[in-house]
Amino acid sequence: MIISEPVDVTHVLLDGSSFGAAEVSELQRAVARNPHDVRQKCQTLRERIASGQATDRNLAALGVALHMLSDHKSAVDVLQRVSGNGFADFYRGRSLQSLERFDDAATAFADAEKNGFDAVNALLARAGAIRLAGRIDEAEQLLKANARSAVTRADYSYQMGGILSDRGDTYGAIEYFERAVDMDPHHTAALFRLAALNASFGNDKEAISLYERSLSRPPFYLGALLNLGLLYEDAERYDAAAFCFRRVLEFNPLHDRAHLYLKDIEAAGDMFYDEDAMRRQREEEQVLSTPIADFELSARSRNCLDRLGITTLGDLTRITEAELMSSKNFGETSLNEVTEMMQSRGLTVGQDVIEKKAAPQQLRREDLSDAQRAIFDNPVADLNLSVRARKAVSRLGMATIGELMNRTPDELLGIRNFGVTSLNEIRQKLAELGVSLRND
Repeated sequence: MIISEPVDVTHVLLDGSSFGAAEVSELQRAVARNPHDVRQKCQTLRERIASGQATDRNLAALGVALHMLSDHKSAVDVLQRVSGNGFADFYRGRSLQSLERFDDAATAFADAEKNGFDAVNALLARAGAIRLAGRIDEAEQLLKANARSAVTRADYSYQMGGILSDRGDTYGAIEYFERAVDMDPHHTAALFRLAALNASFGNDKEAISLYERSLSRPPFYLGALLNLGLLYEDAERYDAAAFCFRRVLEFNPLHDRAHLYLKDIEAAGDMFYDEDAMRRQREEEQVLSTPIADFELSARSRNCLDRLGITTLGDLTRITEAELMSSKNFGETSLNEVTEMMQSRGLTVGQDVIEKKAAPQQLRREDLSDAQRAIFDNPVADLNLSVRARKAVSRLGMATIGELMNRTPDELLGIRNFGVTSLNEIRQKLAELGVSLRND
């Protein structure tokens, strides 16, 4: 995120004689630098408005500032009191769109065009609102009818990309989003869409770069900050992740997910850096990979193990004593030899087999109800999990809902970067389908 030079917010909000593109740019820089300061100055202006001393110019400045701070409901309440100002109409449309009031947003963008805002930008924004309202064909017709004047604008390519995306043409959409970014390297919406697509493809490094670029100027997508924080966390860049979640809380102090994610980050020292456990795991793996050839065994024992394809100590943890004894020429003497060899390294013959038998029995399709069977083989993607939960699940190689149902809560909590927030999310998604995790 770009940290700009200080801005005289008091002048921009309260004292200026006009309000237009230059003042909008100043507010963008002020919010990027210190949103808390801008919020305080907005409160001063609110008090002036309440006392009846504010002008339409002050109202426009306050409304746009509130939009930049992602306080869209308040922005709409203020900006709808301004008449005849194209900038006020345009940013009222932006905030209405953020509130998912797409038809009202389209009307506001039309008002912006009538009241002197850049006609092409207003039209492109209106097409976007119409598309988001679900009228894709109408949006496309509006764009194509005005292509001669609009095609050189970055937002034209962005809106065309959105249409293709809505129709399921992901790669065609990417081409248009990239074209938008080529025209405007700071096109927030196009960068956000490209970042999300790269994250969904597993291109985390590129996704991080794109999210960072999308946050170069306000209004910031809180979703971009959250997703970037999760990607930072996944890359074990915990300070950067915490910064993103705190930044969300600067804009929305009541944001539940940001609070939960930040709480997880603050516990990261306990959750993610258990060096002793990692050292023990490496030592265990090293012991299990020790070759049988490193030990002095009788020729009979060595030949029997060779015939069974047993070459390491780990192999002996996956075969039972009974299976060894059933091998030709392998008797009690050889078993005692092997047992002593394993005990010298703190292992026992067949210990993995015993542990697997002691583990809870896996769910089977034939044991489920018809309704549960219908979703057992469905892909995990059907659950529409958040970035964090989806990545954690993918680390276990789980592709189906049935595979997820066969995991216990403790197994999931043992995954790197997987906390109670993600566990509760998965529990809720499964409960909506009438199923649950094993042992839940």
